[in-house]
Amino acid sequence: MNSRSLLRSSVSRRLLRPVADLIDQRIERRVRSAVARTAAHRDQDGRDTERLVRDVELLRRRQLTFELLLGPRGRGISRMVAEAPLDRLHAEVAALAGDREAAVRNVAAAFRLLVALESLGVGRIAGGTMNICGKLGAIPLLDPPNDEILEIGTLYGMFSAGLVRMMERDGRSPGLTIVDPFAGVQLQPGTAQRPDPTGAPVDEHAVRTNLALAGPAGAAARIQRGFSEDPATRAAVSDRAYGVIVVDGDHSEQGVAQDLEWAEEIAAPGAVVVLDDYGDPNWPGIKQALDKHLAGRTRFTYLGKAAHSAYLRAA
Repeated sequence: MNSRSLLRSSVSRRLLRPVADLIDQRIERRVRSAVARTAAHRDQDGRDTERLVRDVELLRRRQLTFELLLGPRGRGISRMVAEAPLDRLHAEVAALAGDREAAVRNVAAAFRLLVALESLGVGRIAGGTMNICGKLGAIPLLDPPNDEILEIGTLYGMFSAGLVRMMERDGRSPGLTIVDPFAGVQLQPGTAQRPDPTGAPVDEHAVRTNLALAGPAGAAARIQRGFSEDPATRAAVSDRAYGVIVVDGDHSEQGVAQDLEWAEEIAAPGAVVVLDDYGDPNWPGIKQALDKHLAGRTRFTYLGKAAHSAYLRAA
């Protein structure tokens, strides 16, 4: 009998059946174990998926809340902060003030103040977040010679309220004077006159409301309605030498040139003069006007630039 016939015989099948049954049992146990592991993994995957769905939904709610506080959905203009521009602003303010630690501290305080003022106030602060925080943070660190502040062009007065508060944080007692035409909208040559994106009218009432957020110094501010180039407007507020002058009015080259000439006359020795939107490609006339002014006879020395603002010191 050959081997094939031997394996097929009834005797062989009886002898090999226990071995085959054992093999079948082992295979079945392995299959059951694999099925159990697969089911367990499926259950775990299901729990992981449910947890991920919950986490994503929670993140979306938090993002929406954050967006309403700082983003364009809640403000029209985003106040979100990115690391690279913030680091650059820290370096620029530190270069102006000579103190990195103070620059970082003041910029952070300015950002918190910006968010608070726009949350509570009427309208908005004009300009980008880094530019606003740079001005609010740098001006006190430049140690103006006195506490008299003149802002030429204020929109809603909210920046002035912030500057008053930042000066007070530095132990100063600011006295604020504002010059603005209060035309109901933001006026700039070459741009269409349209309602502000916040929906609030640009008027003296809104400015007074916002200045009240700065406490007694804000409430005591002098407000002169008119254009900064008008002789009567200038005469009304040229009764003192200012330690800080913020030029943020007419953005045309001629308008900026006129405001700089006036600032020459009313700036106290050592005064800090800030020219807003300097270097902004949307307003080339500002840089052109300052460059021409500094090339002539002037009391002003260029200190540097932070974001889109130039800083000058009066002799």
